[in-house]
Amino acid sequence: MPDLTDPLILARIQFAFTVSAHIVFPAFSIGLASFLAVLEGLWLWTRDDSYLKVFKYWKVIFAVTFGMGVVSGIVMSYQFGTNWSVFSDKTGPVLGPLMGYEVLSAFFLEAGFLGIMLFGFDKVGPRLHFFATLMVAVGTLFSAFWILSANSWMHTPAGYGVNDVGQFIPADWWAVVFNPSFPYRLVHMVLAAYLTTAFAVGGVGAWHLLRDANDRGAKIMFSMAMWMALAVAPLQIVAGDFHGLNTLEHQPAKVAAMEGHYETRRGAPLILFGLPDDDAEETRFAVEIPKLGSLILTHDWDGEIKGLKAWPKDERPRAEIIFWTFRVMVGIGLAMAAIGLWSGWCRLRGSLFTARLLHWAALAMAPSGFLAVIAGWVTTEAGRQPWTVYGLLRTADSVSPIGAAAVGASLIAFIAVYFAVFGAGAFYILRLMSKAPDAGIDDDIGPTRAAGITPAAAVRAARDLIRQTKEGED
Repeated sequence: MPDLTDPLILARIQFAFTVSAHIVFPAFSIGLASFLAVLEGLWLWTRDDSYLKVFKYWKVIFAVTFGMGVVSGIVMSYQFGTNWSVFSDKTGPVLGPLMGYEVLSAFFLEAGFLGIMLFGFDKVGPRLHFFATLMVAVGTLFSAFWILSANSWMHTPAGYGVNDVGQFIPADWWAVVFNPSFPYRLVHMVLAAYLTTAFAVGGVGAWHLLRDANDRGAKIMFSMAMWMALAVAPLQIVAGDFHGLNTLEHQPAKVAAMEGHYETRRGAPLILFGLPDDDAEETRFAVEIPKLGSLILTHDWDGEIKGLKAWPKDERPRAEIIFWTFRVMVGIGLAMAAIGLWSGWCRLRGSLFTARLLHWAALAMAPSGFLAVIAGWVTTEAGRQPWTVYGLLRTADSVSPIGAAAVGASLIAFIAVYFAVFGAGAFYILRLMSKAPDAGIDDDIGPTRAAGITPAAAVRAARDLIRQTKEGED
């Protein structure tokens, strides 16, 4: 049981709560922005209005998701000043510019073209509108690039120096940005975002196919989502393996905790399930497959895996947490790959839109991407403990000199506001999703003038009236 009178513990709980609430929105919006770009591109190519109808259906959901992602992200940045001011002071010269680049290259791009994408369909040409949608999608990927670069630097710091007052300062920006774990985290996260969107879209498509097997929009959603699951889920397993090897090289204590190994062993087993006990330094009731752990992590049956006892107790992550979150993430990933293969088999048999059991399974898996992203994020961040900058700056030395009462009060306020605001937002999104794609959604969410018409429309109406009057006189 954590000590709830400790401001450090409360600050960590507060950041874990807010980042867990935040991470699902960018994960969904990254994948959804690319999905919208593909839908509009298909409409331009085929001129099949069904693609346009599905585009407008998800465009509204994207707008709500994007807005909640921005708001929840701003809240997190404030916490760096309130609860983690020492961390901000020490790492600001490195992480501040990375966040600045994210705003300049990603947020400006997204914000600049988002208005055209949401409100400009009848006001600009279709090709310019598609370009705007494409830029929004590219902007979300740029955002992922910079955020993952900053986060990866905290895990595998590189290209830095330390000045006279103990601040990390950039010595080589290329090494800072492209630090050793960055490429693996970026690929893993972007693929996770695409899978999250694929299963959310697939679940909605499956729901509407169960209600109406002839719904053309639902067929488009489900088919595209299952193509994505079939292609990306196996790719994610490969990317996860490479990411794991990189983590073993740079953060071996995290891998030991993920695997539940306390003893250093050659030919280490793969522990499928068990109960890690950090106090007793053992995993109880372990269900193991001999030597498979070494084979997966070192690609050698007799490869050596360091156990947690190889590090002092105050330099180990808590295996009791990340052992299970890692298994939740991996289990969901394997289930996603199974759904993708199942849908491929049904597609070959011509039963993709009539296989009701597959539709029910896809519906049950609709929130799986969000759960996997949160579980993966907890594994990554809790596995970095007890460091905020791995091996260099401890979490205990990063917190602000602030009292437990202040952190506890703000934590309670965050929980109340988040459940009210984001709960309402999530409810609204679910209501939008419950509408059938072929029924359409009123996407006229753009600003209207008081008279309900634009000046251009008023001029056209006046011109028509004059012409009709002249025709009558003639």
